[in-house]
Amino acid sequence: MKTRIIASALAKRFPDRPILNVTGIRRQESAARRGRPVAARDPHLTSGKREAQIWNPIIEWPVEQVWQTLDDSGLETHEAYRVYGSSRVSCAFCIMSSIGDLRAAASCPDNHEIYRAMVDLEARSTFGFQGNRWLADVAPDLLDAEMRSAVASAKRAAMERMRLEARLPRHLLYVKGWPTAVPGIEDAELIAGIRRRISTLLAIDAAYLTGPAVRDRYRDLMAAQSHDQPPH
Repeated sequence: MKTRIIASALAKRFPDRPILNVTGIRRQESAARRGRPVAARDPHLTSGKREAQIWNPIIEWPVEQVWQTLDDSGLETHEAYRVYGSSRVSCAFCIMSSIGDLRAAASCPDNHEIYRAMVDLEARSTFGFQGNRWLADVAPDLLDAEMRSAVASAKRAAMERMRLEARLPRHLLYVKGWPTAVPGIEDAELIAGIRRRISTLLAIDAAYLTGPAVRDRYRDLMAAQSHDQPPH
């Protein structure tokens, strides 16, 4: 979602020139980055007309060396570190953030509007920002009474939604290549019944709320798969 976009822009900007892609990843950051090479051919940028290399010059550095180098250079660090105490800089509110970094982001006045907008999504969807962790709980003092009440209702609805979803047997859950079969009459009625209750719970104007409608939808999807066409 980031590197591919950057690679595409570089390829258009420098169509016939070699490209050296320098990154700041470090082995210490994650298991995935631990095995990365110091340098390698860049498969996303190399073409018949262009040679491209990735170079990770600080890949062996521990984080302490990064901070020491910044201090020695006199460079000013990002305000997320310097002012708000973040451990990493990413999106203002990232689904992979630690609770400390979420709190740091919420302490920045520039992020308050987007914080409230994202909490509103939690309240309307009944899905917490990080599964069991709700963004609304990170800085509830930034929410008015109406929004806090909406979040409380959403959490109750989420518990009921999950209880209903748990009634679906394993063979009806999503798998790669879904749908793999048209459900039988009993299973279709179960799916439809759960859809009706969740639709009412979340005030969703949903379709396929009867057993026959569910079976017809599965047939349409499977027919579309067999013809490699999108269903109507």
